[in-house]
Amino acid sequence: MTRHTQHPLPTHDAPAAPGRRRFINTAALAGLAGVAACTDNGGAPVAATAASGAGAHATHAGNTATTVHLKPGELDTYYGLWSGGHAGDMRVLGLPSGRELHRIPCFVPDALTGWGITNESKRVMGTRPDGSLQYTVGDTHHVHASYKDGNYDGRYAWINDKINARLARIRLDYFICDKITELPNVQGFHGIFPDKRDPVDASINYTTRVFCGAEFGVPLPNTPTEDGTKYRSLFTCVDAETMAVRWQVRIDGNCDLVATSYDGKLAATNQYNVEMGVRFEDMMSAERDACLFFNIARIEAAVKAGKFRTIGDSKVPVVDGTHAANQDPATALTAYVSVPKNPHGVNASPDQKYFICAGKLSPTGTVIELARVLDWFDGKLAKLDDAIVAEVELGLGPLHTAFDGRGNAYTTLFLDSQVVKWNIDAAIRFHRGDKSAKYVIDRLDVQYQPGHLNASQSETVAADGKLLAVGCKFSKDRFLPVGPLHAENEQLIDISGDKMVLLADHPVHSEPHDFIIFRRELLRPKQVYALDDFPLAIKDAQQSGVVRNGRKVTVKLTSQAPVFSLREIKLKRGDEVTLILTNLDKIEDLTHGFAIPKYNINFIVNPQETASVTFVADKPGVFWCYCTHFCHALHLEMRSRMIVEA
Repeated sequence: MTRHTQHPLPTHDAPAAPGRRRFINTAALAGLAGVAACTDNGGAPVAATAASGAGAHATHAGNTATTVHLKPGELDTYYGLWSGGHAGDMRVLGLPSGRELHRIPCFVPDALTGWGITNESKRVMGTRPDGSLQYTVGDTHHVHASYKDGNYDGRYAWINDKINARLARIRLDYFICDKITELPNVQGFHGIFPDKRDPVDASINYTTRVFCGAEFGVPLPNTPTEDGTKYRSLFTCVDAETMAVRWQVRIDGNCDLVATSYDGKLAATNQYNVEMGVRFEDMMSAERDACLFFNIARIEAAVKAGKFRTIGDSKVPVVDGTHAANQDPATALTAYVSVPKNPHGVNASPDQKYFICAGKLSPTGTVIELARVLDWFDGKLAKLDDAIVAEVELGLGPLHTAFDGRGNAYTTLFLDSQVVKWNIDAAIRFHRGDKSAKYVIDRLDVQYQPGHLNASQSETVAADGKLLAVGCKFSKDRFLPVGPLHAENEQLIDISGDKMVLLADHPVHSEPHDFIIFRRELLRPKQVYALDDFPLAIKDAQQSGVVRNGRKVTVKLTSQAPVFSLREIKLKRGDEVTLILTNLDKIEDLTHGFAIPKYNINFIVNPQETASVTFVADKPGVFWCYCTHFCHALHLEMRSRMIVEA
């Protein structure tokens, strides 16, 4: 992590350099047609503002953030859960320092931990009949965590794999992936969001479901055809505890990102391809797309009443959420609210009142009042589009929106390379005709082409308006060059005052997407495993040994610094070996590794953890099994001999 010291931007009182602005907009607009030019409205134009040059301290009146550099031994105030992009994992950051603390493997094998090598991790990831992994690539995008009473409860986090339509659950007590579910009949699984309470039973005020959007339409069931009119997308509900798929909704158009209401009654997805085009130009032919709402209680009731179908080999109930089947508000399961062109992102405000969609190919943000959507379902609102209470210009290429809990929204402008801060109530007043309402409060240049952003506690009732992180898809001149593949640039911003202040640049490995930031008090991670949680645990080193059953051999051993309990492991060529290792050390941070040369085996066991691997001893000779994770002054001497007889 480096502080913002390269190429300082102008001060807050000066507009951004015209040359830079022309370059950014010209380059970004070159491949896009039909994007309207935008001037700030709600009054006179607002000049682009920039960060102070040094960046380590917030210097504007009202800003309370101090420094991103912590002294030795100081702990961060916030946890951040980040997607790992093409690395297929989830990452854990500390903020405000921006230090990467951990990578949680889930969809892709991990050489450090042995994820995808151990039998336990293979069972979570899924295997083919021959024992090989079902998939070895992933593309993680969106990270969200479980809720209780409108705030994070520290139980679970979920992350999606866009490539192979998988949803992974992370246990936040141990920061490990414990379940992965593959969604049936889905491609391009993009947006996810857990519900914040159960709408069927008001006493259940915590997450019971995770909602998942399918970005790409496919034939249902998937049979080869070039006729795109036969393609459909599905919106999926997964049980938060069992990770089983509960139901799906067949829709018109596609899904992108997902949001849920605080009362548990509504979920929504923005749709950038209501045309269901199969080519680039077809996907942007309509001037307006949609924010599609799902009435959760009605869908669950329809499933319970048997009003569904199934698709192909899947037994998952699928209800009809298309336009044609949902014209009557009294029985409708879905509601399509018209929003401007090709939106990317839908986000729930902390005051529990609004969902906000941003236009991407329209310079606008759309504010939808959730009470009015519910009124439409109840027959109290004649026209569904009257649920829109504001549609205002923000800048070029608006994408994602975060919140500070003080009534302000922060939206990334991809084409302008800016974050815009705007007030929701003022935008509503402006939309209603009060042209004196100055809804744009501030703008901040970022480097460059920002996509996702999130603020501390943003989509919770405890949004605190302290820090904002923004992921920039290009870094260009921000860091030392490392060849053709550049790091991306994630920037940390102080939003505690009226003006946004840039605190730091963080180079990150390509290509992460979304993230959440929450206060550290919400988590109580365990730092030593419970031995009894592992059925195969070897609780005493005296239980170690080699047990043969024909050509199947079980090797039981323990690790306790600085020795393995077996000095020698004798096998015969062709043996099918299951090796079980328990770490008997009880001290935190005393992890052991176990590697077998020439056998493609390396994994770790944390304190009191048990893991196993299965392999065929097909190479005769002597193989030194050694500890790969530094554990003791005699770490290099911590070895065991595996002797495979010919």
